[in-house]
Amino acid sequence: MKSVAQKRSVIHQANPDRSWSWSTGFSKSRNPTQRSQVSRRRSSKPTTGTKQTSTGSRKRRDTNNLGNNPPRTKTKTTQNTELFIKRVKMDNWTAALLTGVACIVGYLVVRVKKINSLRQAEEKIKRARNRRDESLQRAEQAVLRYKQSHPTTDSALILTLSLSELTQQLNKGLLNPEDVLYSYMEKTLAVNKKLNCCTEILLESLDQLTTVGSNKDGLLYGVPVSIKENITFKNHDCSCGVIINLDQPVEKDSVLVQVLKKQGAIPFVRTNLPQALLNYDCSNPIYGQTVNPHNPQKTSGGSSGGEGALIGGGGSLLGIGTDIGGSIRIPASFCGICGFKPTAGRLSLQGLRPIYRGQKSVPSSAGPMARDVDSLALCMQALLCDHMFSLDPTVPPLPFNMEIYRSSRPLRIGYLESDGYTHPSPSMARGVREVKALLEQAGHTLVPYCPLKMDQIIPELLIKGLFADGATTLLQKLKGGPVDPCLEPQVFPYGFPKWLKKTISFLLKPVFPRVSATFGALCGVGSVPDLWKQHAAVEDYIHETIAHWRSCKIDVLLCPVIGPAYNFLYCGKTSTAASYTILYNLLTFPAGVVTVSTVTAKDEEELKHYKGCYQDMWDKLFKEAVTGGEGLPVAVQCVALPWQDELCLRFMKEVEQLAKESKK
Repeated sequence: MKSVAQKRSVIHQANPDRSWSWSTGFSKSRNPTQRSQVSRRRSSKPTTGTKQTSTGSRKRRDTNNLGNNPPRTKTKTTQNTELFIKRVKMDNWTAALLTGVACIVGYLVVRVKKINSLRQAEEKIKRARNRRDESLQRAEQAVLRYKQSHPTTDSALILTLSLSELTQQLNKGLLNPEDVLYSYMEKTLAVNKKLNCCTEILLESLDQLTTVGSNKDGLLYGVPVSIKENITFKNHDCSCGVIINLDQPVEKDSVLVQVLKKQGAIPFVRTNLPQALLNYDCSNPIYGQTVNPHNPQKTSGGSSGGEGALIGGGGSLLGIGTDIGGSIRIPASFCGICGFKPTAGRLSLQGLRPIYRGQKSVPSSAGPMARDVDSLALCMQALLCDHMFSLDPTVPPLPFNMEIYRSSRPLRIGYLESDGYTHPSPSMARGVREVKALLEQAGHTLVPYCPLKMDQIIPELLIKGLFADGATTLLQKLKGGPVDPCLEPQVFPYGFPKWLKKTISFLLKPVFPRVSATFGALCGVGSVPDLWKQHAAVEDYIHETIAHWRSCKIDVLLCPVIGPAYNFLYCGKTSTAASYTILYNLLTFPAGVVTVSTVTAKDEEELKHYKGCYQDMWDKLFKEAVTGGEGLPVAVQCVALPWQDELCLRFMKEVEQLAKESKK
């Protein structure tokens, strides 16, 4: 028999271009160099049944192989190199192609998500509007049925009564809650068609008529009350004008709503507000723009602008708003009514939804809005009761002090026409001068007063306090839906990266220092220790202001409030004039607004020469915003120290009476 080596030799001779592998059988063809290398490897190993090849003969074979095939080896190396280069080029093209495809796919995914998000937002908005429209239609039908079954109801007379007169007639049984509620509901529906001030009619108010008799001893028995949309009401959304909060009905009434009901009041309508609240216009993508009751080409103000418009238009005689920078006082000024921001913490905030929670530097307050100061005082008296103190033990149990409100002792009153940060419009300054003269004639002492360090505290304490996170949380709340045109110019720079805000601040500092400081403040607070320092600085400023107040030996303060009502879309472009109101949120001082006059032709003429304090773009925008205000309301602001709410209201009452008497 032939040996294994002999068989392999025969096979190799028959197939010179193929080599044998014990694991795979015949392998693929090899070139001569490869065969030579295989031969060398085999010759270096001893094989059973054969003799080991000598070193000399292996070297000769290697030399022969190298000598016989050099051109072929060079050609093959070149081919391999070229093949490698081609493969690399192909891999680069493949990578580029895959990258391009990935980018396109990523863009399409983002685009689809955005389209889907906008579609969902549109559906949410549609549902919210449908709920509003349905409530309005059902209310109209209910009013029509009531009028047909009660043809003798004198709605015109009911609507002319003040709150104190109305409560007296209800308590004496001269009027019944049904007549009053349906009269105001009918008026509200008419006013809303003109001003777009309501987000929905609370149809639960019709059911409440059957149980209101159990609260006949309440100070507000049978009184219809309007409430701002961010005040929670059971089974209703509390959107704050942002899409993300829709379709989330709350589970229970706010503490203030519960107290109102306990006092016999009937919450019957919710009113409009600006998107995200932190704006003093009154428009949002859900319910649209609310207009001014005195001029539909002007805004009603904000953020409690729906309340201001409804009360100013006669659709409500008492409403509840919220105020974090003038949100009660500015609409009151624009719409010609009275509004009061109590000391921070005097009324419960449970169930009052801010756009975001946790911000402590500039506290918000709930407060009443009405046609006259007596109505504000009656509402405060009704709310500051044992029921509220038991529902919210965090509120100091301080009942309303009627003795202070009714006092008549002469006051030492500080006054200012300009805060040094925003120069007032001619009508704002004139309102303060006229009231000052009336107060002096009435026997009060007036002394000049100037707020401290306004150019520093506006950016460092107010803006940094409100936007300590660089406005990140606010921007997150606006995601998932369109940004309202009245808010867009305001929030546009909020989204700039921090380095860009700092760069803009640096570049503008020599030319526009006020704008520069604002951009710097919009960077927010850098760290938790910095936030603590900011809170400490706020506390220091409060104590410093109180010391300055006492050094002037004043009881109360008379100062301007923004006015007259702005043209549309300017509130988001310039917010500097809010310095007159937001200062007292920072200080936690009670402050209220009283309408005392109207804009004259002379005011408009003087406005043409308005320059402002800084003569920057914001001063120019303020001038444009208040242009064309002839005939619109002019108001003044009254301020007192913390926890002296009754004294502040007493001062407001004095101003109101003197202004009315001067017009006779």
